[in-house]
Amino acid sequence: MLYIVSTPIGNLEDMTYRAVRTLKEVDYIACEDTRTSGVLLKHYEIKNNLISFHSHSDNYKLEKIIDLLKEWKNIALISDAWTPGISDPAYNLVRRAIEENIILSPIPGASAILSALVCSGLHTHDFRFIGFLPIKKWRQTLLLSLQNKDYSVVIYESVHRFLKTLSDLEKYFWKDHKIAVWRELTKKFEEFFRWTIEECTTHFKKQGLKWEFVIVF
Repeated sequence: MLYIVSTPIGNLEDMTYRAVRTLKEVDYIACEDTRTSGVLLKHYEIKNNLISFHSHSDNYKLEKIIDLLKEWKNIALISDAWTPGISDPAYNLVRRAIEENIILSPIPGASAILSALVCSGLHTHDFRFIGFLPIKKWRQTLLLSLQNKDYSVVIYESVHRFLKTLSDLEKYFWKDHKIAVWRELTKKFEEFFRWTIEECTTHFKKQGLKWEFVIVF
């Protein structure tokens, strides 16, 4: 069986009992970065066989995991943070497992998308998650298609492109459009901002930028 195990998005205490038990009981843990995962596993005293599986893993590594699953080994798939398959390389492995009729079991947990959305003060009954906006190709087309939206949109953004994204949002949604910005979600220095695009831009140009962001607009 292949377990899709959600891990904390920042605060290690957000791990579920079921997730800890699963990681202790499986035969192998496939992780995006063994060093990053090692911090979490050490915290919960989980000692297990680790397999590195990330966006640069070749087809040989993928098929090796599939072969283990076909030998009736239980494998837990985890990412550096949150749920595998959302903005990370788990998709190909999940698809191959389905092709081989391997049973999958999701172990839910913390969610950056839902955490940001429910505290945003914006519509929660209808929303769209995009992940990271395209850097160049299709970026303008995508933003233009959202101009007349009647739902909330959740995106991720890196510290290096954050101000550019705010500038683009102002271009397509006007400077007084309400947005919510989160950084360091669930961590010690967690910060929430519910301002207009113009206010957010002014604040972060003065304060400086650190870490990655979740934006709801």
